Amino acid sequence: MSQIAIIGAGVMGETLVSGLLRAGRQPDDIVIAERREDRAAELTERYGIKVMDNAEAAGSAGTVVLVVKPQDMAGVLVEIADHMRPGALVISLAAGTTTAFLEERLPAGTAVVRVMPNTPALVDEGMAAISPGSSCDEKHLDEAEALMSSVGRVIRVPEKQQDAVTAISGSGPAYLFFVVESMIEAGVHLGLPRTTATQLAVQTAFGSAKLLRETGQHPTVLREQVTSPGGTTAAALRELESHSVRAAFLAALEAARDRSEELGS
Repeated sequence: MSQIAIIGAGVMGETLVSGLLRAGRQPDDIVIAERREDRAAELTERYGIKVMDNAEAAGSAGTVVLVVKPQDMAGVLVEIADHMRPGALVISLAAGTTTAFLEERLPAGTAVVRVMPNTPALVDEGMAAISPGSSCDEKHLDEAEALMSSVGRVIRVPEKQQDAVTAISGSGPAYLFFVVESMIEAGVHLGLPRTTATQLAVQTAFGSAKLLRETGQHPTVLREQVTSPGGTTAAALRELESHSVRAAFLAALEAARDRSEELGS
């Protein structure tokens, strides 16, 4: 297996390192790029991996994973472009950054894969969507899929769908946290201790998600199983509908998609 360089030692960069190691990769297989000496020392001590600068890391690896902010991407590409190995694969986790943007700034013919991950990768339950660039083949997609599978599940989508993916799964954890947060605040308003409301809401969210995934049933079916005619759930759902919550979700996801498009342009 080729060496992997992870450029960007933030939360997601470290998440990939730990996921790859748990999946069986050896510390010698991975390098990470980080300028801050204290952070570099922390990562070396924690994982036993080498820490380098961006150019050195890119030149050492057959697969280069870019885990940097979209606004920092152009500068990073300038640093690494002349140091890339021939035939190296570049995997980008930067929201809104197109494969065309990367290909224009990397050596001609560089294989690029665009990835939209999400934060549940921190607990190995991420959802990542991957899309190939113009010089990418099945082998490159397989490699990107294997890498992201170390921290969750992976699907392949055409790149034109990535802005919609960003709206649903990339930003999606925040919507669910918002719902759980609202349930907790409602529980407190209804007279429950905050710790009790938190435990009830969090486990309900976790169990409901597990029920969705393990039964494979449509959410409408599962919702109707909870909703007795004239019961408490029906009363609550009527309020949600009267406040146009479904329409608000649609508007919110459209706004997220539009912002992703803006970042990409």
